[in-house]
Amino acid sequence: MDSSPISSSASLSAPRFRCFDPTNSYTTTTPHHSPSPRHRNNYKGTLAISVNSEPKIVAGEAGYVLEDVPHFTDYIPDLPTYPNPLQDNPAYSVVKQYFVNVDDTVAQRIVVAKDSPRGTHFRRAGPRQKVYFESEDVHACIVTCGGLCPGLNTVIREIVCGLYHMYGVHKVLGIEGGYRGFYARNTIPLTPKVVNDIHKRGGTILGSSRGGHDTSKIVDSIQDRGINQVYIIGGDGTQKGASVIFEEIRRRGLKVVVAGIPKTIDNDIPVIDKSFGFDTAVEEAQRAINAAHVESESIENGIGFVKLMGRYSGFIAMHATLASRDVDCCLIPESPFYLEGPGGLFEFIEKRLKEHGHMVIVMAEGAGQELLSESIRTNDQQDASGNKLLKDVGLWISQRIKDHFKKRKMAINLKYIDPTYMIRAVPSNASDNVYCTLLAHSAVHGAMAGYTGFTIGPVNGRHAYIPFCRVIETQNKVVITDRMWARLLCSTNQPSFLDHKDVIRDENEEVPQIQSINGENHLEATATKHRDLKDVAEDTREEEPPILLVNGNSHLEGHNG
Repeated sequence: MDSSPISSSASLSAPRFRCFDPTNSYTTTTPHHSPSPRHRNNYKGTLAISVNSEPKIVAGEAGYVLEDVPHFTDYIPDLPTYPNPLQDNPAYSVVKQYFVNVDDTVAQRIVVAKDSPRGTHFRRAGPRQKVYFESEDVHACIVTCGGLCPGLNTVIREIVCGLYHMYGVHKVLGIEGGYRGFYARNTIPLTPKVVNDIHKRGGTILGSSRGGHDTSKIVDSIQDRGINQVYIIGGDGTQKGASVIFEEIRRRGLKVVVAGIPKTIDNDIPVIDKSFGFDTAVEEAQRAINAAHVESESIENGIGFVKLMGRYSGFIAMHATLASRDVDCCLIPESPFYLEGPGGLFEFIEKRLKEHGHMVIVMAEGAGQELLSESIRTNDQQDASGNKLLKDVGLWISQRIKDHFKKRKMAINLKYIDPTYMIRAVPSNASDNVYCTLLAHSAVHGAMAGYTGFTIGPVNGRHAYIPFCRVIETQNKVVITDRMWARLLCSTNQPSFLDHKDVIRDENEEVPQIQSINGENHLEATATKHRDLKDVAEDTREEEPPILLVNGNSHLEGHNG
């Protein structure tokens, strides 16, 4: 059976499917050019193969779009396939259907109108009937990059155990110290015995670092060591590096899988439902919020001020606030606010203190940075990963609050709590442990099936293989005009710090254009470097009501539910 992703995808609706260039649509299919005969079977060496690095887009009937991931057969011809060892695995013998159908895909949008197109889909994750590696030929490696996050050790453990117990792979290396470990550090042989208890510890047994990405040195090291499966665990910056590594491996024509497991405690990876470690972070943030609440209510005019993680996205702060119910004000990067004047933060604090005698403020680290920049002249410095170095706006606003009420001759007692590194360093909770297991196993199944250049993650509850370009083109952020933020405003009774004009302007900022391709409608991207084929159903999806500030309270416009 030929498990090439192109042929299997085309079988969904044979005559009408075709691949198209997402940035420049055309009406004829570009022919596939195989390498010369002398290169045909030499896929372990460096080949001068011309590779189309455009995203693999397959269009079908009724507005169906498959954003597929690369496969070995795209650039290495005549590869042999082997029966999946899982068919003889006792653990899977009781499973009714343990192989994923080659045509199975996962829809990006599940809330659609009756007449809307089927929209964007991704290839479903899971074991395939045929694999492209024999177990004894697999030499895998695992690397962790970027900041710490709960669940890193669990992912490492489950990749190792999955390879060993499901596919009989016994050669797995751990790369120490992030990307630079490929060429500057030692490696650790990983076995089920070595990783048996690591999920009970925080951090990563492999160590991590930012930066150190030298593509040529990394791929040279992979090639010299005979590694043919690379599992890269990290955030958006790490996934960008993984994408570059994959492109260089494909340029050289190597039979090497590059699989990404997205890691970001801020939950700012797009497309996927959430990133691992996020649930643990929200749970741990509760401890800091509870402490702030106890401190604030134990003294007159007490203010508990908690700064949480969230460089560009306020998901941890938002979810921790909703879970706590003790928070009076939540500040996130996506929701601008101001300090002084009518409707400002200082006015709201004074009002809440007069009503209750105490309050709790939760703030994401990226919130209010523009206020600090206006007050203090700062240089836009970056860390080794290219992230902007943020100033400690929490301490700055805490001091501004103290100074404001000192001028007003109103005594307050403010306690500032920053649990950032305590949260990052804890082991993952039960929910994240299960999630990390699914991510690791899905990555292993994809690698053995010959897929490469992908990130694994759940899309609407179903795990899927997502092209690198989709998870690195933008960041997932809180939408302050949707219901989740409205629920928070209803919980805290804080002002939205927005007026009606701000809401209308945000809604009208970007309207997607529709492009017709062979009679089918597809979205034409206008804001990203890569074509962003989001589900056309976004145009007809259920509208999220804007939030209005009425007499200091938040209300949903045109919606009472």
